[in-house]
Amino acid sequence: MVASRDLRTPVVFVFETLAVAACYYAAGRLGLLRDLTVGGAVVSPIWPPTGVAVACLLIFGLRCWAGIALGALAILTHLTSPGASALGVLAGNTAAPVVGFLLLRKVGFRTDLTRLRDCLALVFLCAISAMLISSSIGVGLLVATGDLPGEDFWRVWLAWWAGDAMGVLLITPLLLGLRQVRAPLRWSRWKETVGLTAIAGCLVPLVTHTPASVLFSVFPLLIWAALRFQLAGSMVCALFASVMATVAATDHAGPFVHLSDVQIIINLQAFNGAVSLTALLLSAVIAEQRNTRRSVERACQELVEVLEHLTAGESGAGRPQWDEDGHRRNADG
Repeated sequence: MVASRDLRTPVVFVFETLAVAACYYAAGRLGLLRDLTVGGAVVSPIWPPTGVAVACLLIFGLRCWAGIALGALAILTHLTSPGASALGVLAGNTAAPVVGFLLLRKVGFRTDLTRLRDCLALVFLCAISAMLISSSIGVGLLVATGDLPGEDFWRVWLAWWAGDAMGVLLITPLLLGLRQVRAPLRWSRWKETVGLTAIAGCLVPLVTHTPASVLFSVFPLLIWAALRFQLAGSMVCALFASVMATVAATDHAGPFVHLSDVQIIINLQAFNGAVSLTALLLSAVIAEQRNTRRSVERACQELVEVLEHLTAGESGAGRPQWDEDGHRRNADG
């Protein structure tokens, strides 16, 4: 029995490593479908592999860092030939999610994201802070090797960092939220799901591709999704809105038609950041309120049961009895 467990452990580790690497690589290929050119460098407005990497670390633990490194190596091999700069980018892309995971673990992060403090930790410690590592190392190596002019450092650095941060803000909560979905849903909830999907499927492509600046029209859908479907529903809606806005931005269509590349990056990432933060933080606040209400209801129910028990004890055999003169009778009568 001990021998079989010892044999199974490396097999499970290899399987998890390959699975994480495959998910990272697939997410990278999806992220490469849409890109923008900033300062002569090609960047992805949303880089899904960072979100996949952080989610895998939160679910499987630190042992899956090897899968992240393997997936990042596969993406780099697809993009360029291996070299010193590629190895540095590989190290940065692996270190950023690992550092983010360690920071989250240090503050007692919970993967259900039902507390506002956990969502804020994901935003500030992982998306904003940890992703500085990959962007700084990657762009710094491009400048050091002469592949990028020094005057373009900050523009490319900002676009790189924003793409990695958007991957964490959009993909990580979605994957963590989908783990909490339980089936089957009630029929009324299915009808509401179909209605929300139909409205979002019609409205979001329209507002992201029309020349009028009406991107704010998607926020009522995010609020609806957060109120009724909590984290998973709100993040699916946020990801769909961000993807459609990214498609319009990379096609220079809709509200991005007359903007320069830098203006497109700024406007697009401002919209994506607002969408993701609205969905994430609002769903966390709603979940906190629901948990508080359930705790109060349980406390009230327990109090009622205690009072019923005390009332039943007073009216039973142990209740004191009195005679006609007002004197307390003894237990033996």
